[in-house]
Amino acid sequence: MNDTWQDKVPVVDEKSLYRLAVIVYALQALSFFTGGLTLFAGIIINYVRKEDVAGSWLESHFKWQMRTFWYSLLLTIIRSVLLVVVVGWVVLAAASLWLIYRIVKGWLYLSENRSMPE
Repeated sequence: MNDTWQDKVPVVDEKSLYRLAVIVYALQALSFFTGGLTLFAGIIINYVRKEDVAGSWLESHFKWQMRTFWYSLLLTIIRSVLLVVVVGWVVLAAASLWLIYRIVKGWLYLSENRSMPE
């Protein structure tokens, strides 16, 4: 038998990848209570398991979660700069509502086994 190391790599089932997507949405939601720290845990999961979801409907959720993280980080930086003036508080409110929207929409699509729209 000429088994290569590639033949021995376990295939990750869709159910466990689905669970990971749920966990990342939960970590994103928990970020409101952890000062954003759990957003970093979620993005690490996304990048570590990105190849496992490639080509599946769950890939769209991972991309959605990644974009949510990066845009949230950008908005946080902008908000921090603008906190000196009152506009920063408006950006904070808008960014929070946007993050809630992204989490809820993603979680709903995931629960319906639907891909995220591009």
